[in-house]
Amino acid sequence: MKLTVVGGGSTYTPELIDGFARLRDTLPIEELVLVDPAAGRLEPVGGLARRIFARQGHPGRIVTTADLDAGVDGADAVLLQLRVGGQAARAQDETWPLECGCVGQETTGAGGLAKALRTVPVVLGIADRVRRANPRAWIIDFTNPVGIVTRALLRAGHRAVGLCNVAIGLQHRFAGLLGVAASEVHLDHVGLNHLTWETAVRLGGPGGEDVLPALLTGHGDTIAAGLRLPRPLLDRLGVVPSYYLRYYYAHDEVVRELRTKPSRAAEVAAMEKELLEMYADPALDEKPALLAGRGGAHYSEAAVDLAAALLTGSGSPHQVVNTRNDGTLPFLPTTR
Repeated sequence: MKLTVVGGGSTYTPELIDGFARLRDTLPIEELVLVDPAAGRLEPVGGLARRIFARQGHPGRIVTTADLDAGVDGADAVLLQLRVGGQAARAQDETWPLECGCVGQETTGAGGLAKALRTVPVVLGIADRVRRANPRAWIIDFTNPVGIVTRALLRAGHRAVGLCNVAIGLQHRFAGLLGVAASEVHLDHVGLNHLTWETAVRLGGPGGEDVLPALLTGHGDTIAAGLRLPRPLLDRLGVVPSYYLRYYYAHDEVVRELRTKPSRAAEVAAMEKELLEMYADPALDEKPALLAGRGGAHYSEAAVDLAAALLTGSGSPHQVVNTRNDGTLPFLPTTR
């Protein structure tokens, strides 16, 4: 099996690599290709990726290249995790909306739309090249704003799904509160990245008992604190919103906060510089603790399980992804 990661020079990539290595029985990768035009990022990331595979005894081969066409040739799945314009463009997305009294954020609102406008054409160009290389390849999109980007891919007829870590993060959080394994928790998850809600939390599978009311009663304060939303709002909604919805439920409060601190882009840019220096150390053969601050907890687990389900049928039969409604929610249209 060959997997390709476009945007493979991301400082986040070692999180994916760690997941691929740990969960190799679920997703047996023979060749993993990291594609990125930025050699200064790709080489240290690729070197660490090879060392992580070696440390964990993964037999797969890791290839790094700036050649997109060569990288996607023969790939069974292509994972997209690119950032057009880098952190400098993100800084703009996060700051100029504040001048208009709006939330500055890279996935929602005006900033998210700006990111989409410069990202969608690039992603569609990449997807066309993937389709020419292998029309049966799956495209798994991590690129934000995932909802808009995935919709564009589907409208263009690509074999694509979008993936976010909000659902798996809440799945793990609820499992911890319930004292059960995350695999025992099934979410009724609705919405579109990143504006989603958990309408039920079921034990044992899709037909299991809905314990969301009990969770809100017994752990509502903890859940609300994790979302940075007031407990009465959760009680009134009767569901658990994504933490991104704080940008809407508490809009004015968030704007005031964002105006008093550095942008997230500035924080991530500083973190990335430090991470790349760490990745260049030939003695480092595991993801560093600092990477946890980069975001994306449990992303690798979600990616492995989804890819395994799409390619081998061995992953979970129930996946939370961005895709067409097609009647799943009967009150929404099924057309493109």
